[in-house]
Parts: sequence; C-alpha cells; structure tokens
Amino acid sequence: MAVFKFKKKQETQILEKIPKHIGIIMDGNGRWAKKRLQPRVMGHKAGMDALQRVTIKASELGVKVLTVYAFSTENWSRPADEVKFIMNLPVEFFDKYVPELHKNNVRVQVIGDTSKLPQATFEAMERACTKTQHNSGLILNFALNYGGRAEITTAVKALAQEVKDGHLQPEAIDEDLIARHLMTKALPYLYRDPDLIIRTSGELRLSNFLPWQAAYSEFYFTKVLWPDFNEDELVKAIAEFNHRQRRFGGV
Repeated sequence: MAVFKFKKKQETQILEKIPKHIGIIMDGNGRWAKKRLQPRVMGHKAGMDALQRVTIKASELGVKVLTVYAFSTENWSRPADEVKFIMNLPVEFFDKYVPELHKNNVRVQVIGDTSKLPQATFEAMERACTKTQHNSGLILNFALNYGGRAEITTAVKALAQEVKDGHLQPEAIDEDLIARHLMTKALPYLYRDPDLIIRTSGELRLSNFLPWQAAYSEFYFTKVLWPDFNEDELVKAIAEFNHRQRRFGGV
C-alpha cells in the first residue's frame, strides 16, 4: 500500500488510499477570466495549463485513470466564437503537452462522439492517442463531445439491434453487458467507474457526466475555479476521499 505525505498548515497528512479512477468536471474557466476582466476564452486557455499540471501530479500519486470533461454535447449551444476557440484547444494541448505527457508514460484516450469534431481537432486527437498508445502509465481520458444520456442511448440502441438480429436474448442483458456497450469499455475493466469525481467552481451537479459509471462514486465539490486548481488542490481532494467509507449499498 502506497503512502503519500503532504504538509498542510504545518500538519502532515497521510494518503493511504489513492483513487484508481478520478473524474473531473473542469468548471469555472469563464468566471476565472471574468474576474480578471479578460475574455472568457482566456479562462479556457488557463484551464488547459491547469490540466497539464494536474495530470502529471495524478500520475505521480499512482492514479490509473483521469477522465476529464473537456466538452459536452450541450456545449455546442455556446457562442460560436467560444466553441471555435474551445475546439482548437485540444489541438494546442496535444501538440504542446503530449511530448511531456509521453515522457511521463501517460496514455491519451478519448470518449465521446468524435465524428462531429472539426477535422483539425479530430486529427490532433488521433495523433495524441497513437503517439501514446503503448504507454503503460496513467490514462488521460478526454470526454470530448460527450454526454452521458447520449452514451446510454447509443448503448441501448446497439443492444436492441442485437436482439432484433437474433444475436441476443433480452434476458441475457445485465449490468455487465450494458457496461460493455458504453464508451468506457476501452478502459481497463477494474478502472471503468470513477472512485472519485471532482467538480470545481462551486456548482453541485453532475451535468450529464458519466451518470452510469458514477453510481457509487464519491463526490468532491470545491469553490476553486478550474484554472486555479493545482497539485495541492488535487491532493486535498484525495485527502478528503481518504476519510470516506465506501459501502456500495452495504453496511
């Protein structure tokens, strides 16, 4: 069992339990920029830098999967200029930070409907996934054009088609089979469901992020805006996780 120590107000905290899979709803970029009298897009750019720092720290701590909510299916309704800027961020992130992530043995994966991404975004994503595909360390899993309800709907349609084609009996459908039709099926079996979900900026909702997988996740909400969320904030969230008792419906 790995034990990590960090100092907080002259006290030493011990992290005995490291979540194997952490999901992060990276919220507050626009408010961060507004507080600084900057355009909203500058908050998204600062958020990209925060992601790089947090990913490397998570890798150092022994986290196996980090799923980050980068762009939801509902985010297309934002102003066109902002959407265009956000869609270019993965290109910049993958080109700028993937070499360093690669050196840290991080593997990049993506879930979501990537068919609707702009060509440049899609190609940058493909390059990042290909370059890091043989890495054996932390999986940085981007939820890009992802929506939990859409994911479940797609899985149900696929199962219905298998039943219609005579390849599947309805009574054979169970939770494990449904999970194997979700987008997280590409993750290692033991790490598909987040142990801990972090949401920044003070909002207290899931916003269509991994609703099936989050059934027994622990939640950590912080008022810290995402661009200000750093390595110490990640450790603070994991320290809180260490105080939780996960019963999974038992006693």
